[in-house]
Amino acid sequence: MSHPQTVVYLEHDGRVLLVNLDGIGPQIPVRGRLENSLSLRFPTPNEVAERGIKFEQKMNMRISFSGQDYIVIKAYPKIDWPSDWAWKDSIVSDNCVHPVAREAIYRSIHRLVSKVVIKNNQNQILMAKVNRGHFSGFWTLPGGYMDHDEHPTTGCVRECLEELGIDIILTNDAPIITQKIFNDEGVSFVSFTYQSNWDGNIEDMTLLTEEISEAAWFSREDALSNAVSYFDSEAIKHHG
Repeated sequence: MSHPQTVVYLEHDGRVLLVNLDGIGPQIPVRGRLENSLSLRFPTPNEVAERGIKFEQKMNMRISFSGQDYIVIKAYPKIDWPSDWAWKDSIVSDNCVHPVAREAIYRSIHRLVSKVVIKNNQNQILMAKVNRGHFSGFWTLPGGYMDHDEHPTTGCVRECLEELGIDIILTNDAPIITQKIFNDEGVSFVSFTYQSNWDGNIEDMTLLTEEISEAAWFSREDALSNAVSYFDSEAIKHHG
């Protein structure tokens, strides 16, 4: 039986509604199950309506496999907490859960970024031109993805040391926290951007050349005009 083109990803405080191929549920995944029957999936809009479940639609995600596009409606069900639904964290490791559901669950996890606005005594802002990633070839604020067990205040300091060769100290200013989903793939990014003061010269830096091609000081206005990241622009507007 083919997978429906449109399904509904209902999640309530870590619980997710799964059904079998006949639309019967709730179904419970088995973590670590190696059988690959693809017998569990999200319900269709009609199957949700048949259960009398009303929901608040959050967004649509487009998931593509082998040239086939599927639409996943991400939604919050307006019901009491469904204790008999599947735990979200158990779905990814069950091979009987269809990859559309597993991919949607994976995309629903925030990607965390830690960055920093570094200013010198002339109130200029330090930016680096990156060689890889989403903004390859463009100027960005120093920073990057946080490690799994890392606090955001540690992440941006580590990134500056690794990529620029400078050891910075963050100010006591509260970070700018921004969140955005940039396209219909539905991946959510959250950025924590801090502030630091550093009066060194560009020549004092040791760039990790496989990631950073150059670094430069910019005025606030020029930093804003060069920033291609939404998160960088918002942080410069606030901290700059």
